[in-house]
Parts: sequence; structure tokens; C-alpha cells
Amino acid sequence: MTQVSDLERQADRAAAAGDLAAARQSLEQAVGTGRGTLELWTKLSAIRRALGDLEGALAAIERALALSPLDFSALLARAMLLERTDSRRAAEAYANAVAQLPPARDLPPAMAEAVEHAKRRAEEHQLTVERRLLDAVPSGLDDEHRARMGRFASNTARRTRHFHQEPTDFHFPGLPEIEFHDPRQFAGMEAIQEATDSIRAEYEALIALKTAELVPYSQYPEHVPLGQWKELNNSLDWTAIHLLQNGKRVEANAEHCPKTLELLSRLPQPAISGAGPNAMFSLLAPRTHIPPHTGVANVRLVAHLPLIVPPGCGFRCGATTREWRVGEAFVFDDTIEHEAWNDSDELRVVLIFDLWAPALDESDREGAAKLISAKGVSFKGA
Repeated sequence: MTQVSDLERQADRAAAAGDLAAARQSLEQAVGTGRGTLELWTKLSAIRRALGDLEGALAAIERALALSPLDFSALLARAMLLERTDSRRAAEAYANAVAQLPPARDLPPAMAEAVEHAKRRAEEHQLTVERRLLDAVPSGLDDEHRARMGRFASNTARRTRHFHQEPTDFHFPGLPEIEFHDPRQFAGMEAIQEATDSIRAEYEALIALKTAELVPYSQYPEHVPLGQWKELNNSLDWTAIHLLQNGKRVEANAEHCPKTLELLSRLPQPAISGAGPNAMFSLLAPRTHIPPHTGVANVRLVAHLPLIVPPGCGFRCGATTREWRVGEAFVFDDTIEHEAWNDSDELRVVLIFDLWAPALDESDREGAAKLISAKGVSFKGA
């Protein structure tokens, strides 16, 4: 009795010799034994396609997917066949394939063009689905609810996804994973926004002094694995003027910013020995990109008050991208992946400070402060 492996080898030799009919016959005999594998069905699909039997090729690749439903190559082959036999279903099939796309390093160069085509078709499908879902959103919603419905639609259409908290050190259980929080829920935020001009004036007076302490934002020893900070470690492209650092006043800077510090004192900043509160002027040099990264602890949020923002600056947290606007503060969860950039030819300056996560009650805050202090890990802004 001829073995399946023998039939597969016969098919391979026939295909190499250009005898596709013989290759098909051997492969069909092989899968007819009931021992068809993902590879056998995929080969049979390719041979049938080369012979012009598109329906037969589709049937074979779907048998392959029955054995391995998430195989990217099989999903891509199915989408390409549907594009020639049932274009209405092809876009969704491409989206399903792209959802299983492996890292680029794991793909052969010969697949590059097909992969790019699949991405384009998948995006078309996602846009179509998103538009259909948005049309179903009830009218009369306020801006907050409409924004949430919009994100619900884009997540469902796979144009965006839900990003999770990924703190480097401290994860407090049960806190909501919200990219941007409403600044209005924090006492003192309105006052600090209204004082933007005064805060900027204090910054400008401070930066003009020779005594101001301007330091690289990222300062890790060379022996420490840098990961996300490799490019900007000890770099003057991203610098900070600390007012409060790990719970202590930086007097050389703080004494020149009394209005800023008085306003910060009204905010619910985390008082944690050796870790917080923190407040600084963050300076991002022209043509500088802060790479995607995550923060230390989800018990605190990070606030930005933009002071100097040239065109071409931006910020992303999770799937949401925002522009800084002078005087308009935003609050985000820095344990969710985020990044920032300054594509202009001018300096960008933002006041950064931290806040307790509002979902924590007083007992939670007290306990979190003691645990973080006991571990001895300092916070960073973003």
C-alpha cells in the first residue's frame, strides 16, 4: 500500500517537472486516505489553483483551515482565492488573515507584496464595518458618550484595539483601564489651566537663570538594561527641570516657581516616600521622538499642561492620538503604552505632574503608598 509520504514525494517531483496534473492526482490520492495534513491540503490547493480550478482550490484551502484555523498562510491563500471567486467576501477574509499576521521577521520576503495587499484590503473592510456601526449609533448623545461609541465601533471593526495597563513595577488590581481621564474630575485642574500664562512666565524666568537645573529626563547607568530608553538615555534631546522629584522639592528650581507650586499643592498628588509627588517642566527638542513605553505604577495618573507647543507635535496613549494645545491639560494612564513626538524645528515645553488614580479610596492610597515606599522604586513622568 502506497504511503502518504510516498504520494507527497511523487507530487513534489511531478510539480517540479511541470506535470501539475500528475501532482494533483498524487495529492488527491494522499488526502483521500483520510490522513490529509495542513501541508497536503495547502499543496493541493496551490496545484488546483495553478490548473485553473479555483473552486477546487478554495475547497482544499478550507480543508487546511479546518485543521489549523489560525494559520496565516492558509488564511491569506483563502482570501486571495475569494478575491477571484467571490469578491464580496474577500475583504473580510483579508481582515481575518491580517489579524493573524506574524512578525515581519518570520515572513519570507516573497510574501511581502501579498501581505501589503492584504493589509490594504483589510483596512478597506475595517473602514466599511466601522462606518456601518457608526451609522447605528443613536442620535442625541453628548460628546462623551458619542466618543465612547466611536471607540466601541472602531474596536469592533478592528481599526483600534483595547490597550491594557502594563506597569513596569506596580499593578494595583481592579483599576479601570482608561487611556485619557476627564480632567474635570480632579480638584484644582481648572485653576492650574487658568494660570497657564503665569506658569509659563515662571518657566521662562527660570530657564533664563544660570542656576536652573536642567537634566536629561532619562538617566540610567550604562549597566542597566535600557530597553525602551536606549536612544534617549542621558540625552539632552529630552530634558526636565524638576520642581518636585520623588516627593522632595528641588530648591534650585522650586524657589523660582511659587505660583506653580501653590497650584500643584491643591491637586490630589500621590504623597509616597521616595516616589512622589513629582512635577517638572518637560522639554522636548526639535525632531525628537519619545518611543512607545509604559510607566511604573497604575495607582497614579500623569497630567500634561502644555505651555509651548509648536505645530507638528503629538502624543499617543493606547489607540488615541492627541495634539497638545496650550492651556488645555489632559490626564492619562501612563501604564498604557504611550509615545510623544516633536516634528517641528522648535522646542516643546509641557508641565508634567502626577495624580492619584481616582478609583482609589483613602485606604487604597494609604496601602499603596506604604507598599511602593517599601519596595523603593521611584516614579517617572512621561
